[in-house]
Amino acid sequence: MTDDALPDDPLWPRAGGWPAADSLEPGTRVDVGIVGVPTWQTSLSPTKAYETPAAIRAALRRYSPSLAPDRSAESRAAAGQELIRDLAHADFGDVREPDGDVGQAEAIAAVADAADVSRVLIALGGDNALTFPTALGVWGDGLGSAGLITVDAHHDLRDGESNGSPVRQLIEAGLAGSRVVQIGIQDFANSREYAQRAADFGITVVHRDELHGRPLRDVMEEALEVAGSAGGPIHVDIDMDVCDRAVVPACPASVPGGIAAWELRSLVRLAAMDDRVRSFDIAEIDATADAPDARTVRLAALCVLEVCAGYALR
Repeated sequence: MTDDALPDDPLWPRAGGWPAADSLEPGTRVDVGIVGVPTWQTSLSPTKAYETPAAIRAALRRYSPSLAPDRSAESRAAAGQELIRDLAHADFGDVREPDGDVGQAEAIAAVADAADVSRVLIALGGDNALTFPTALGVWGDGLGSAGLITVDAHHDLRDGESNGSPVRQLIEAGLAGSRVVQIGIQDFANSREYAQRAADFGITVVHRDELHGRPLRDVMEEALEVAGSAGGPIHVDIDMDVCDRAVVPACPASVPGGIAAWELRSLVRLAAMDDRVRSFDIAEIDATADAPDARTVRLAALCVLEVCAGYALR
């Protein structure tokens, strides 16, 4: 998937291609920053997830930064359609090797630097191990009041250090379990022991089936209130394997029956519309294992744009 085959139309601008952070004037702040945190070495499934940040950046060029007219969305009509295009963006590049103790420390520092000059930061994974250094880097001294929302099929409360453990690691680092909300948890993708661990930590769990009977806006409003109850910054972990496997074949642990692409995109935009949300990560894609049409990576790129749209609609 390259830019070479894409048509050039001056009336159809392309998303992505954002300026490198080192080209910004000193003291400049941007609305949305992106940084690659391509963790992969501790993954529970064989993966080449380190290839994914570059693939997402390339996929962004497939899309426009414009929102379509929508008569039912007053805020969009009032603000105009070029919301994303008008934002200030920056690309902070990739953390070269974010795994292991040294790499993790480098990732935390790189994310902290990017977050300092970004009103909203998006970390491109990599497997779900990136959630731990990304959240810590953004929160900094705010860990004690921070909140976490995961959109994920799994609890990520495993023992040890892997892509299956970042939520447990964050809680052990000082995050209050009572300010963690997990949306999309699925049957046959977790164990009784880890479900009990979630309950013991005080985590709010929204089962995948609950999304059938509730408006997504209500689900996200509840999640934001719980995660933001102490007034601190909120990080949102977007684990792409929450989606149906037909939608995200490049996610090793995705299962048939996950949420739909439109549901994921809606949840991401709703989260990004809240001022308390400071950061997102996009995790669990192995771009080298995607379908020929690159559907997983393209959905990830759309999630980046949904963050931009949500921020623009604040």
